[in-house]
Amino acid sequence: MNKEELLSKLRRNTIHQFDMPETPVEGIKYQDVVQQFIDMSRNVGSEVIEAKADDDINELIRKAYPVAEVLASNVDGVKADINPDIVSEAQDLNGTDVGIIEGDIAVAENGCVWVPQTMKERVVCFISENLVILVHRNKIVNNMHEAYKKIHMTDYGYGCFISGPSKTADIEQALVMGAQAARGVTVIIID
Repeated sequence: MNKEELLSKLRRNTIHQFDMPETPVEGIKYQDVVQQFIDMSRNVGSEVIEAKADDDINELIRKAYPVAEVLASNVDGVKADINPDIVSEAQDLNGTDVGIIEGDIAVAENGCVWVPQTMKERVVCFISENLVILVHRNKIVNNMHEAYKKIHMTDYGYGCFISGPSKTADIEQALVMGAQAARGVTVIIID
């Protein structure tokens, strides 16, 4: 059965249709949106660093990952060994200890960060052993409703929400973190 046949069957068998609510849905709001984001990020397994205005981002990253040998990033001002914009192919990023990316929108409701593709090889977000996401304090919103209104796609046409290290609970119903992608995620909140 193809997609159109399936949709046609569903339409024929729909008994009741419901209009969208007239009142817009308002998401949850927090008194301290930054603190809520920090708390939720930690709940989903991320480390969080609040950078001060005079902090050196490179020093914060090195302090968080002192034994990392290969850093990958295209973020201005970040010192990295590999730039995901100039590698020949995605496999060239294999072996990256720390990928450093910039998030666009952070969500206090669930600790996730919208990461638009701003680099040629987006695999840096998933192949790196550890991921550092830089987020501007003024880009933290209360909920997903607010976040969706602020999303702007880049020329690459791709983006994703990242919420802590990868997780799975399908192995004997035990939560395992870092199973498929980054084993650790550090969010650095910058002004």
